Amino acid sequence: MINVVILDWAGTAVDFGCMAPVAAFREAFKHQGITVTEREIREPMGMKKIEHIQMMLEMPRIAESWLETHGRQPETTDIEAIYETFEEVLFQQLANHAEVKPGVLDTVATLRKRGTKIGSTTGYTSEMMAIVVAKAKEQGYQPDRIVTPDEVDGKGRPSPEMLLRNLNYFKQENRQEVLKLGDTISDILEGKNAGVLSVGVIEGSSQAGYSFDTYQQLSAAEKGKLFERVRQEFLEAGADHVIDRFSDLPRLIEMIEEKQAVMN
Repeated sequence: MINVVILDWAGTAVDFGCMAPVAAFREAFKHQGITVTEREIREPMGMKKIEHIQMMLEMPRIAESWLETHGRQPETTDIEAIYETFEEVLFQQLANHAEVKPGVLDTVATLRKRGTKIGSTTGYTSEMMAIVVAKAKEQGYQPDRIVTPDEVDGKGRPSPEMLLRNLNYFKQENRQEVLKLGDTISDILEGKNAGVLSVGVIEGSSQAGYSFDTYQQLSAAEKGKLFERVRQEFLEAGADHVIDRFSDLPRLIEMIEEKQAVMN
């Protein structure tokens, strides 16, 4: 039985395409005279945000651009300055990027009917989540437990600490009864590091990298190639399963439980 499902936020349950942090990261680096691509921004997505910035600064092209612009290697104060701008921009963006993704409300209702508990982890801080949670609640989405990095001494993904804090809250000891669903490689690694079933969702994910409007304009062939690429990236990262869209989750859980029943 799958008794607990742990969900990520942006790109998984809300904010189709995980657009709010993308805009904030771009502006924060631009403030330092550095132009970054969306692909570079998305590569560490899902991590604790200040660690995300540090990882971007270590990317060869960005590191070279920083050296050319500033004449030195980035220091701790630089990382803090980028994060400060990121946070400022993100707080302005969050309320406008907290729409619950298609299929989430019905799917969560289905899971609750079967007695499944809904937990959550995120790369956002508690202050950021206060905005997102309030907007999601207005739309009818509210997990049973939400854990942010600042609740676990700053140990963000891919560390399993936030996920394990959820399991402690639910008094859930058997990790074979837990499923983690996310839209980034960091989410997949978090699930694997926690020893639970780790599942990636493609549609509306940061890994896919499309806003809702742009995604709707893709042809069936383009979507097919996109799904194939993202599925492979999740599987290469160690995902146990990959679903096309959030609404596929109940059926996946049924399949997992059928398989568990046969094995037991």
